[in-house]
Amino acid sequence: MFLLSWGLLHDGFYERDEIVDTPVYERYGDAIARGDVPYRDFGLEYPPAALPAFALPSLIAGPSAPLDEYEFWFEWLLAACGVALVALMAVSLSSLGASRARTGAALGFAALAPLALGSVVLSRFDLWPAALGAAALAALLAGRARLSAAVLALAAAAKIYPLVLAPVAVAWVWRRHGRREAAVWAALFGAVLLACFVPFLVVAPDGVAASLARLLSRPLQVESIAAAALTAAGAGVEMESSHGSQNIAGTIGVVAGVVHTSVQAAALVWIWLGFAGGRMDRERLVRYSAAAVLAFVALGKVLSPQFLIWLVPLVPLVAGRRGLVASLLLGGALVLTQLWFPFRYWDYALTLDRGIAWLVLARDLVLVAALVVLVKEARGAGEEPHDELRPAARAGIAER
Repeated sequence: MFLLSWGLLHDGFYERDEIVDTPVYERYGDAIARGDVPYRDFGLEYPPAALPAFALPSLIAGPSAPLDEYEFWFEWLLAACGVALVALMAVSLSSLGASRARTGAALGFAALAPLALGSVVLSRFDLWPAALGAAALAALLAGRARLSAAVLALAAAAKIYPLVLAPVAVAWVWRRHGRREAAVWAALFGAVLLACFVPFLVVAPDGVAASLARLLSRPLQVESIAAAALTAAGAGVEMESSHGSQNIAGTIGVVAGVVHTSVQAAALVWIWLGFAGGRMDRERLVRYSAAAVLAFVALGKVLSPQFLIWLVPLVPLVAGRRGLVASLLLGGALVLTQLWFPFRYWDYALTLDRGIAWLVLARDLVLVAALVVLVKEARGAGEEPHDELRPAARAGIAER
């Protein structure tokens, strides 16, 4: 199903007015294939573990190959990441003791998600960190805590967002396996993260610092909640392009960006503390992991369409009525995104069209609604089952 979705993205409606990043990736990959050192010989805005996604297509096609050949191999690499993502979700669902119906629904959602979001899936490398994040969660659910630390660190070194899963994982390991094992987990996570960065810090400290500064200093992007709300309300805001995106200019953009970051940070801390203070079972681990990434996406001052890819391997794993509602809301957000991206994006970004702004705001609020569904403590039938109530879990404990 995933590969069928992938193939359909290359035809008809999905080919209309594509906005792609692959020429940028090709430039990075070709430079690496020629022997240039990232951060020293050329600048880039992505962390080190993103480099394989850029370099492998160039190494296969050759640094002088035309763009369409690079895109061919890049898309096959991403398709492999997508298939791995679906398979890793299946591993997680097996650890959760999910029924066939729940497993089929969750995997079907992930397999069809590319059609809901559109062609942006083909030309952004986000399936690579998303697959790594899915692998880390699968390892944690399967009881392979140390493996999860290494893989999650690699995911964070590919795209920063998986860092928000680390506090959830540490709390899980501490409560389930003790303080010493949590310290080992944190040390292993830090060691792998440093191993990704240190070689480049040694040869190009200024280049790495500039890359991280570019990521952390991004202004209020036009698709964020505050930007969409200001535009839809006719606040007279102006757009400026920087940091590879279109953003809200002036003092109002700066202030709104600070508010966004503060709300995002507060929500994440609340989620982390809420998880750490509650019971430690697998269903709750999945729910709070999905909530942490969703809070990072929905409440951030940058909300690019490809960020929704990060949610695909997490939200559908959530159990019960809560998971169904959250998944339906996520599906709605994917479709709403495609109503303006890519074919109406420039109408919005360049002229701040108020009609499109209402669509953007609707998508953002749907994501916030999904977050509320995930974090609200349910009572009664909608709550996820406890680990100890599942016969499969009891049988597994008895065997161990």
